[in-house]
Amino acid sequence: EVQFVESGGGLVQAGGSLSVSCAASGFSFGTYDMAWYRRAPGQERELVASISRSGGSTTYADSVKGRFTVSRDNGKKTMYLQMNRLKVEDTAVYYCNRASQDKYMWGQGTQVTVFS
Repeated sequence: EVQFVESGGGLVQAGGSLSVSCAASGFSFGTYDMAWYRRAPGQERELVASISRSGGSTTYADSVKGRFTVSRDNGKKTMYLQMNRLKVEDTAVYYCNRASQDKYMWGQGTQVTVFS
């Protein structure tokens, strides 16, 4: 059974940093491009960052470029998102999944709340 367990979210003041993790299981993690997504209150889920299967290529949404860094450890089947210089508008539930159109079932996500 495919499973994503996101963790590491919390409450942080604007300008601060936070790192979230995604532990994947039930599929060949290292053979898929992966991505972080987020859903803010009242909004659609959006793509935040993606990373190639080897980790050698990354892409970012314009809103987080230069502030967020995505990485992965295929041996641990885990993906990370380092978030720096956080803004109030980064407040959302953060999820991980495949980067392609074909998605596995979503996990519970991890809540990130940024206050001013």
